[in-house]
Amino acid sequence: MSDTQETNCFFLDDEAIPFTPGQTIIQAALTAGKYIPHLCYHPEFKPHGSCKLCTVRIDSRTIATEDGQTIKIPGRAAASCTTPAQAGQHVESNIPELLDLRRTLIQMLLVEGNHFCPSCEKSGSCLLQGLAYALGVMNPHFPQYFSKREVDASHPDILLDLNRCILCELCIRASAEVDKKHVFSLSGRGHSKHLICNAESGKLGDTNFSATDKAANVCPVGVILHKRHGFETPYGQRRFDQNPINAHAEQYAPVKEQV
Repeated sequence: MSDTQETNCFFLDDEAIPFTPGQTIIQAALTAGKYIPHLCYHPEFKPHGSCKLCTVRIDSRTIATEDGQTIKIPGRAAASCTTPAQAGQHVESNIPELLDLRRTLIQMLLVEGNHFCPSCEKSGSCLLQGLAYALGVMNPHFPQYFSKREVDASHPDILLDLNRCILCELCIRASAEVDKKHVFSLSGRGHSKHLICNAESGKLGDTNFSATDKAANVCPVGVILHKRHGFETPYGQRRFDQNPINAHAEQYAPVKEQV
């Protein structure tokens, strides 16, 4: 490692993490094999910062009081997917305060939508479910909201089950940034916010959406499903069945550029 590379390090939970200029905290951490929980982050898209699962504390410090005691001054909270890595930063992620915050966010998402994991095709490969297990979410905590959402089966190849949408906007960004089709968007505010299709009928089948689009293959939960391909990989053999989600850091690391 060169001298320049050696200076480009920050500390994540007291462990030195190397980074290249321009990388965000989460990009550098995932490249180093250190998992930071996230839902809306994707290595191929521009940072978004909407889900707040990847929130970290930056540069907390401990001071001594006149009576010999010590007080910890929390650092600033920031989304690690939008915050550039800086040399010498001290970043906290795996601390009780943030773990509790992430559990609460996961619990809110679970009750806000209609998530019935045992009957969902995405079970075992679902990021929301995987994070719930990894963070030890054992109960919903909040009352179930029972959202009234539709299932759109109008497309010949894709089923759209809006009951499970977590508003991560990954399909919106994929359709806009990669597919250049702008098939999806969000409408409404607060509890009424929901995913819509950009067609006069509002139906996916009336758009130019294709099963080969990036947006058709990026949903972290079970909203966008390919017809006639259900349960091809049986339960017990899926991505997070054998290894927890936090063992898959490299999968979400930035794609290395070809030299």
